[in-house]
Amino acid sequence: MAAEDFALAGWSMPTLALRPCVHVALSLCVSASHTLTPAWGSCRPDSGCFCFREYSARMGAAHRPDVSFKAMLTVSWFILAHFPGAISTVTPECPDQWPELQPWNPGHDPDHYVYIGQGRALLLTSSATIHSIRISEGGKLVIKDQDETIVLRTRHILIDNGGELHAGSALCPFQGNFSIILYGRADEGVQPDPYFGLKYIGVDRGGTLELHGQKKLSWTFLNKTLHPGGMEEGGYFFERSWGHRGVIVHVIDPKSGTVIHSDRFDTYRSKKESERLVQYLNAVPEGRILSVAVNDEGSRNLDDMARKAMTKLGSKHFLHLGFRHPWSFITVKGNPSSSVEDHVEYHESHPSEFRGSVWLLKPLVPLTGHRGSAAARVFKLFQTEHGEHFNVSSSSEWVQDVEWTEWFEHDKVSYTKGGEKISDLRAAYPGKICNRPIDIQATTADGVNLTTEAVYKKGQDYRFVCYDQGRACQSYRVRFLCGKPGKQLLAGDRNATVALFLELAAVHLRPKLTVTIDTNVNSTILNLEDNVQSWKPGDTLVIASTDYSMYQAEEFQVLPCKACASNQVKVAGKPMYLHIGEEIDGVDMRAEVGLLSRNIVVMGEMEDECYPYSTHICSFFDFDTFGGHIKFALGFKAAHLEGVELKHMGQQLVGQYPIHFHLAGDVDEKGGYNPPTYVRDLSIHHTFSRCVTVHGSNGLLVKDVVGYNSLGHCFFTEDGPEERNTFDHCLGLLVKSGTLLPSDRDSKMCKMITEDSYPGYIPKPRQDCNAVSTFWMANPNNNLVNCAAAGSEETGFWFIFHHVPTGPSAGMYSPGYSEHIPLGKFHNNRAHSNYRVSPSGLRPAPARPADEANVSLNVPSPQAGMIIDNGVKTTEASAKDKRPFLSIISARYSPHQDADPLKPREPAIIKHFTAYKNQDHGAWLRGGDVWLDSCRFADNGIGLTLASGGTFPYDDGSKQEIKNSLFVGESGNVGTEMMDNRIWGPGGLDHSGRTLPIGQ
Repeated sequence: MAAEDFALAGWSMPTLALRPCVHVALSLCVSASHTLTPAWGSCRPDSGCFCFREYSARMGAAHRPDVSFKAMLTVSWFILAHFPGAISTVTPECPDQWPELQPWNPGHDPDHYVYIGQGRALLLTSSATIHSIRISEGGKLVIKDQDETIVLRTRHILIDNGGELHAGSALCPFQGNFSIILYGRADEGVQPDPYFGLKYIGVDRGGTLELHGQKKLSWTFLNKTLHPGGMEEGGYFFERSWGHRGVIVHVIDPKSGTVIHSDRFDTYRSKKESERLVQYLNAVPEGRILSVAVNDEGSRNLDDMARKAMTKLGSKHFLHLGFRHPWSFITVKGNPSSSVEDHVEYHESHPSEFRGSVWLLKPLVPLTGHRGSAAARVFKLFQTEHGEHFNVSSSSEWVQDVEWTEWFEHDKVSYTKGGEKISDLRAAYPGKICNRPIDIQATTADGVNLTTEAVYKKGQDYRFVCYDQGRACQSYRVRFLCGKPGKQLLAGDRNATVALFLELAAVHLRPKLTVTIDTNVNSTILNLEDNVQSWKPGDTLVIASTDYSMYQAEEFQVLPCKACASNQVKVAGKPMYLHIGEEIDGVDMRAEVGLLSRNIVVMGEMEDECYPYSTHICSFFDFDTFGGHIKFALGFKAAHLEGVELKHMGQQLVGQYPIHFHLAGDVDEKGGYNPPTYVRDLSIHHTFSRCVTVHGSNGLLVKDVVGYNSLGHCFFTEDGPEERNTFDHCLGLLVKSGTLLPSDRDSKMCKMITEDSYPGYIPKPRQDCNAVSTFWMANPNNNLVNCAAAGSEETGFWFIFHHVPTGPSAGMYSPGYSEHIPLGKFHNNRAHSNYRVSPSGLRPAPARPADEANVSLNVPSPQAGMIIDNGVKTTEASAKDKRPFLSIISARYSPHQDADPLKPREPAIIKHFTAYKNQDHGAWLRGGDVWLDSCRFADNGIGLTLASGGTFPYDDGSKQEIKNSLFVGESGNVGTEMMDNRIWGPGGLDHSGRTLPIGQ
C-alpha cells in the first residue's frame, strides 16, 4: 500500500504506528492468528486481540476521518505485513482501553488500605470509598470512561516510584463524570505524612498524574452590557404617565414574543375614540396576544360598543369601568378563557376614624390596601414556537410619590397637652416638614419603634401623639412621610378641572402604565466574545465585577437554549449589578466570564462550620477551611492536568494548596520533561489557600486557569528563585485575605497573629501586611500574558523582591539577584476591582536593618491594579528587628542584562496593560528602567504613580517612560447604586451619581 493510499484513507504512516486509536472510527480486533475481526461491541479483555477503539463517542466529527471498513481492513493487513511488532508496541491513546487493565470494584470500606504495585493495572469501573491508595512500583490506576458517574472517596492518594493515575489523556479527553473526594478532619488523631500532610493527592519521585477532562472554553468576555435585573437583555418595556390618557393596546406575536403594533385611544376625550377602539380590536387576527390597560382616565366617553367588544374578548370588568379606575387585561384573541384581568375601584380620599370630637387621620389607603397608591396588575406566561418562555405583564396604577424626612429630636419643641403640633415642629425646622404628613414614625434614641397617632380637631392644627407601651413618650425622635412635589398638568390634560388637579396635587398622585415583555423568564441571555458551545446546561459560570467592589461578581447556572447563537448562553436568574460588556471612553471594561464546572472534579469534603485546627483560625472564618490539596515533589515522572475542577481545596497551613509544585526544579524540557509539565483549563474555586503555587519550580505552563473565591495570594510564586514560568490567559477574581504570610493578612489578622513576631512587637498592618494579590510574583523573570486580575482585597499584579531566597530555597542565588533580573513578558494584562473596605493612603516604611540596608521610602497603598515595588523581610524576627519573617519592606527594582548591575540596563516593558476601577492606584511602579506602552487607565483613585527610587546617584540615569497611553478620570461606567451605598456620590461634568474610589 503506497503512502498516497494512506493519505487518501486519512492516515499518516508515523501516526498509524504510534496512535491508531485517534484515527480509527470503527473498532477492529486483530487476533494473534492475524485474522481480522470487526468488533461491533467492546473488545473482551480475554479475547487475545488488540482493540482499535470505537471512537465516535470520544471525539468530535472534526477529529474522525471518514474511513471505510474496507480501508481499515487494508490498513490492518498492511500493519501485519510490514510492521509485525506493532501489535505488541502500539498503545491506544485512551487509557481505559489498555489491554492489560483488570476491572476493579473495591466497594465502600473506609478501613480498606489499597496498594497498587508490582505491575498491577486496575480499571476503576464504579464508585468507591476507601481509606487510602498508594500507587507504586509500576502500578497503574485508570478510571473507566463511561456514562455512569464514578466517585472515588478517600483520605489520600500517594503516587510514587513508577506509579500512575490516569483519567483520559491529552488526545483522548475523559468524557464521563469522575470525582475524587478527599475526606477527613485535622483533629481525628490520624498521623499526617511528614511531607504531604493529610487529605492530599501526592505525586512523589517517579509518580505520574494525568487528568484530562473535556475540552471547554475556560473564560471569555461579555460582549453586551448586563444591567441590574437584566431587563435590557431582550424583551420589551413600555411606560407612560401624564399626557398619555386613555386605553392603550399592544398587539404581540405569540410565536416570537415581539410587539407587532400598539396604539392609544383617548376614550376620556371623545366617543369617536371608542369607535376607533372597536374597529382596531376587530381587525386584530385571532391568535394574537392583546395587552390592554387604562392610563389616567378612560371611561368618560367609553360607549357600550367598546365595553361589549372588550367583554367579548374575555373581560369581566371593562363593562363597568369607572372614573379613573386602574384596569389591566391580557388575552389571546379568540380564546376568552385565556384572559387575565385586574380592576381597582379607586377612591382619592383620606379614610379616618371618629372618636368623640376627634378624627384620627390615617394614611391615604385605596381599596387595594397599598399605602398611597392603587394598582391593577396582571401577567401571563407564554411559549414561543421554539419552546422558549416569555412573560407579558401589564400594570395600571395611581402612584403616590412619597419620601421620609430626616429624624427630628423631641426636645426641640415644647410639650403641649393633646399632642405635639406639627406646625411647631415645622417652625423649628423650616422647609423640612410638609403641611399634611401621610405617615409618622417615632423611635427611642436606641432605635426601638414607638406607637404614633396623628390627631385633627376641627378648626385646629394637626397634632401627633407618641406612646411607649401605652404611656406618653418622654424622649424620642420622629420623622414624617411627605409627598414629593406634584407634577403640572400637560397639554393633553387642559380640559381637566382645576379642582381635580388640586385634589391630585395635594396627595401627590400621578398615573402610571407599564407593559413589559420578559423574553427571559427568570433567566438572562449572555452575549459573549467567543464561541461558547462547549458550555452546557448545568454548568456554572461567574461574571466578574466591573465596579470597584469585587463582591459584585455573580454566579449563574447555564440553561438550555435552542435559539442561542454560538456566542450566547442562557443562564438562570437576573444580575443584581451592572456588568459592562463594551469599551467605554476608549477603555475595554468588558466583564470576564469564567467557567467553574468541569467533568473531572477533585474536592475536599468539608464540615458544616469552622473547627480550630490552627491557632486563631476560627477568629477569622466561620466555615471549615481544611480542604484537600495536590502536591508535586522533586523528581515526579509526569504531571499534566487539564479540564479539571478543584473546589474546597487548600488548608490554612503552609504548604497545603490546591495545586502545589514544591521544590520541583525545572519542569519543562530543561528538566527532561517531554511533553513539558502543564496545568491548563482548570477551574479552581471556593478554595481555602491560594489557587496555583509555584515553589522552587521553573518552566511550568499555567494556562487558561480560572481562580475564584480564594484565600491568600491566588497565583503564587513563593521563595524568589522561581523563573521561566508562564501564566497565559489566567483569570483570578474575588481574592480574599488569608492567615499564612504577613502579606496574605488583613489588618485584623495582622494584629492578632503575633507568633512569627518578636515578643512585644506591636504589628503595623499597613506596613507589615495588607498585600494579598491575585498574581504574586516573587521573581520578575516570569511571563504573564493575556491575564486578568479581576478583584482582590488589595492588589492585582504585585512584583515583590526577595533580596535573598527564603525558606527551603535559601542560597539558590546571590543577594540582590531578583532586584536586577529583567522582567519576563508582561503583555495584554488587565486589572480592576481591587478594593478593600477602609480608606487608602500612603504609609511610611520603617528603615531597613543593617543586613537589608536601604533608604526608607514611602511605599504604596496596595489597592492597585499593579505594583512593582517592595520586598519581603528575609530574616527571622529578632531583638534587632522584631518584625515577622516575610513582612513587607522596601526594595527597588533595577533590571540589567543577566541581572548584573555592571552590565547595561534592560528595560521592563509593560505593554497593553488596562487598569480601571481600582480604589487607589491603577499602577504604582518604582525603579527603572520601566517603560509602559499602549496602556489604558480609567476610574482609578490615582491613575499611575511613577515613584522615585530615592537612591540617586546610586543608579543614576535609569528612567521611567510611558507612551501611546490613555488616562480617563471618570468614565461612562457609573457603577451600580444600591440602597446603602456609601461610596455613591456626585461625579462627572454634570455631577450626577456614580460610585467613587473611596473606602467605606
